[in-house]
Amino acid sequence: MNSARRKLEEPSEIETKISYVDGAQNRLVYRGIDVRDLAERSTYEEVSCLLLYGSLPTKTQLDLFTRRMVASRRLPAGIVTLIGALPRSAPPMDVLRTAISAMAMFDAKAHKTGHEALLDIGIELIAQAPTIVTAHDHIRNLHLPIEPDTRLGHAANFLYALKGTKPDAEDARALDICWVLHADHGLNASTFAARVTASAQSDIYAALTTAIGTLKGTIHGGANQKVMEMLLEIKDEHNMDQYVRELIKSGKRIPGFGHRIYKGEDPRVIKLRELSHSLCKKTGNMHWFELSRSLERVVFKEKALYPNMDFYSATLYYALGIPVDMFTAMFACSRMAGWTGHIVEQYELNRLIRPLGDYTGNLDQDYVPIEQRE
Repeated sequence: MNSARRKLEEPSEIETKISYVDGAQNRLVYRGIDVRDLAERSTYEEVSCLLLYGSLPTKTQLDLFTRRMVASRRLPAGIVTLIGALPRSAPPMDVLRTAISAMAMFDAKAHKTGHEALLDIGIELIAQAPTIVTAHDHIRNLHLPIEPDTRLGHAANFLYALKGTKPDAEDARALDICWVLHADHGLNASTFAARVTASAQSDIYAALTTAIGTLKGTIHGGANQKVMEMLLEIKDEHNMDQYVRELIKSGKRIPGFGHRIYKGEDPRVIKLRELSHSLCKKTGNMHWFELSRSLERVVFKEKALYPNMDFYSATLYYALGIPVDMFTAMFACSRMAGWTGHIVEQYELNRLIRPLGDYTGNLDQDYVPIEQRE
């Protein structure tokens, strides 16, 4: 039997103006602006405007956008009922994926694919995703969901809706910066998945559901949860060397380390490490930050790997009192803006994505009648 390696017709590359990952220079830009500048000087709402509309908003434009976000936070009653009908053991990412998909049936414009309609739906879902996550956490703990506070910003409102108390400025700003840093990252797996769905001219709800399902993967967005579970398992620095050596010996990935694009340190890590240190110190969680630093040193010594953004976002979320199984859903909430921007852009390209296939099977396999098969 003959075999061959035959490449299919090669498609054109996906064009995007939204974000660029420069692996050689360890740099990430949103619409041409360095993400480190945005983390220092912008808010998540402002960055969402940038990703969706292509430029930083004026004060008037930002005020209007923020009001639209605030007005969109509440969920349809049917979605709250649906969340309540799900098993209490359901993982937050599964609930978020299911709720976003179901939201389409409560939206009369769900199947519209015009530019303005897509932006309207996108803004609503960016605002509603955190509400889904917090509502589910209360419902699974047999509590009523907390209504959004219209006086609070996006990140601050999330913490309020989760805990029932208004967060202090430092906590709210730390989460806001974290969400800015996580808002987009080029054509990563979940963004590419969303664009594939959008390229088939499916609706934006379907595309976002695809993205959430992809982000859930443990070697994509699920890595931040795995990082915290790893730290909790290690417990003490004395267990560190043996734990890392056993992972390496078994050929398993070390959660939160290494990146397929960056040659050096992920540009988002410096700020996340700083935020993690500050919040862990403030909340009495310095043990976990110091354990993270020790693990970072050991892994670099053994494998020459740098931490990626999942690593310090784990201890940051932990210090904020966010349940560990909710970490990936937090990632999804922040990435909603980037996904939406890419979906809108893909509709404008109006081109079906057909990935390159590399066939490695046999080309001249004879057909054997069933009577003669062994």
